[in-house]
Amino acid sequence: MSSDSDIAAGARGGARGASGGGSASGCVDGASDARFLPSSCELCPRRCLANRRGGQRGACGADGGLVVARAALHFWEEPPISGDAGSGTIFFANCPLHCVYCQNAVIAAGRAGVPVSIDRVARMCCELEAQGALNINFVTPTHYAMQAREAVRRAREAGMSLPIVWNTSGYETVEAVRANAGTVDVYLTDFKYASSALAARYSKAPDYPEVALAALDEMVAQTGEARYDEFEGQVRMTRGVVVRHLMLPDALEDSKRVVRMLHERYGASIRLSIMNQYTPVLADAVAAGDAWAGHVLERCPELARRVPDEEYERLLDFADEIGVEDYFWQEGGAAEESFIPPFDLTGV
Repeated sequence: MSSDSDIAAGARGGARGASGGGSASGCVDGASDARFLPSSCELCPRRCLANRRGGQRGACGADGGLVVARAALHFWEEPPISGDAGSGTIFFANCPLHCVYCQNAVIAAGRAGVPVSIDRVARMCCELEAQGALNINFVTPTHYAMQAREAVRRAREAGMSLPIVWNTSGYETVEAVRANAGTVDVYLTDFKYASSALAARYSKAPDYPEVALAALDEMVAQTGEARYDEFEGQVRMTRGVVVRHLMLPDALEDSKRVVRMLHERYGASIRLSIMNQYTPVLADAVAAGDAWAGHVLERCPELARRVPDEEYERLLDFADEIGVEDYFWQEGGAAEESFIPPFDLTGV
């Protein structure tokens, strides 16, 4: 899901500091949206085979609707994604992965957002470009991939020319990534776990490590090494892959495995983002009387705690020691709910 914090770049040898439109009028309502829905859904690795074209709900929670919770400039992504002007984020509801600790659980569970047409999403892209966005950033679009790609086609036909960022959990099929060729310019993808046991414990996806690795191979092959331009005085990524890893409580060793694997496998072919914004939203939910959250914390009590700053520093030291040079990192107030945007239908 999307990062909501101050993010800086570089190895720590003194470089750990912050780094640094079209009109909506051309997007017109038209073609029927039903043909951009699967009748036997295999858009994500769950491969639940739901007939979403017929209105059946899939494992992700989505049915025949295209549900959006927010479309607005977002300022807390990595520097070449947000810049100073902001990334034009469109937050889609529901999610194939359903991590129990998700900070955006309200939309991942489909409890926020309204159904919109493909044409409306195309107009959102045009409107965000008119607001000065550096790019169009689709947040958790995997289960709406066919509709999202068609929205981009229509927006581009109307004159929208911004790079498209695919902001994903990393739980993608190779086929789904290949289908994005020609549409997606930048992948902003998670790599959550090296451990199948952790993936099963928190996401009910023991296959996550191998599935995400295969998908990441395809993302890197598709985009090539990172490319940048200057957009109104700001450095903007126009092509490439940023891989995020969120450090979890009591999971330092798994995080080290992730960082080492990504560095040894991809080197400079990706930009690594090591994140320290884990927010114990389950603890707050329990305090508010949420029985489901209480059940999760009984099973996973470690998720009630924040990641200590010292553990995060140890992970960054490890990245430096193994030779990771050009990466993003976080400092100061990253794990604060104030960085979670309101899913209040802004821009929808």
